[in-house]
Amino acid sequence: MKIYAKDLKKYLGEVIEFSGFVDNVRDLQWVQFIVIRDSTGKVQVTVEKSEEKNKELVEIVSNLPLESTVKIEGMLMDAPKVKMGGMEIIPTKIEVTSTSENELPFNYKNLEGVNFDTRLDYRFIDLRSDKNILMFQVQTELVRYMREYLYENDFMEIHTPKFIETASESGAEVFEVKYFDRKAYLAQSPQFYKQMAIASGFSKVFEVAPCFRAENSNTSRHATEFTSFDVEFSYIDSYEDVMKLEADMLRYALLKVKEKYGESISSVFGIDINVPTLPFPVMTLADIYKELDERYGYKVSDGEKTDLTTEAERLVYRLAKEKYNHEFMFVVDFPAEKRAFYHMRDENGVLQGYDLIWKGVEITTGAQREHRYNEVVKNAKEKKLDNDVKFYLEFFKYGCPPHGGFAIGIDRLTMLLLDIPSIKETQFLFRGPNRLDP
Repeated sequence: MKIYAKDLKKYLGEVIEFSGFVDNVRDLQWVQFIVIRDSTGKVQVTVEKSEEKNKELVEIVSNLPLESTVKIEGMLMDAPKVKMGGMEIIPTKIEVTSTSENELPFNYKNLEGVNFDTRLDYRFIDLRSDKNILMFQVQTELVRYMREYLYENDFMEIHTPKFIETASESGAEVFEVKYFDRKAYLAQSPQFYKQMAIASGFSKVFEVAPCFRAENSNTSRHATEFTSFDVEFSYIDSYEDVMKLEADMLRYALLKVKEKYGESISSVFGIDINVPTLPFPVMTLADIYKELDERYGYKVSDGEKTDLTTEAERLVYRLAKEKYNHEFMFVVDFPAEKRAFYHMRDENGVLQGYDLIWKGVEITTGAQREHRYNEVVKNAKEKKLDNDVKFYLEFFKYGCPPHGGFAIGIDRLTMLLLDIPSIKETQFLFRGPNRLDP
């Protein structure tokens, strides 16, 4: 079984096998130093040139290109002067398991002057950096602990289809695909199927899965395919129950990530994770625009006040910090006409939902859903979608409990957590209007 760098101290004084990439080679007059790395760290391998038994090893190391992969057999020794963990491997055998070409497409350890598209073309090289590996380790833990929070609160994980028969949701456009002898579409979200699960009697559900948006958006925070963390649960009294669960879940996950990776994040990314206090602050959309005007002189037309502009989102972060000493802000009381038909409205037509802004970027649109058959049919007709969503409307004919939910884009969440400038960097492989490979 592979021994990883993070576990090496358990094997001090033992003969071990260690495999990884050749990160660095220093070939000096009397000694050779090879740094071998895996996804969890690095270790130094030391070859004394003066020892006759090392003649073959010296020859191998002398001709060893960086980024080749090797399997080292040798004694793991205590070496306090060695910066990498205070230990080194004294090898008896070096097996080159693959050989790299001498010149990489670019130096992933120094990206100055490297075109970003080149990095994406050779993403498998770009991802080798310590920073990128840490980023995806952090993302893994973030998702793990959001999942863990839901598991501990009796949620079921479901897996919904990504091929759908009708282009049904209002808002983003959908991708059309050939499905045998007919058309199908890639799902924009699992929203309808989450609600089907609720109508089925699954009280609490979530899904982590890809979503597809055929939007020609070339921004730092949009992608045509992304990973969404979707949550839906029953027997709520208000959309405030949804807000509370989301805030609790995010705080839990951020606290756990900080405990495990806080020091590494500070060292590599130069930031400290701020674990939010509860409850998150809440303001109405109207009050947001009023305060942005009074505090910062930010004015928009009445027509723009039906939603948050990109600049308003950015200023909300400043407002949240100054007014509440908080990084998050729930914004409520959006006009219903700007939102999906399945969001509940009160007797005055006010949407029973919210946006969650983190660090000046919207990360969630959440709501209490309309579960009453007559009301959801009326809302769908109003949006001229009733014929497109017939299958969905069926879910509510035979009883459906009050419920609500939200969705968070994992790639965008990672981008904000680590202060990374573009979602292109936080996706394993970015998909956008002009990027369909590798």
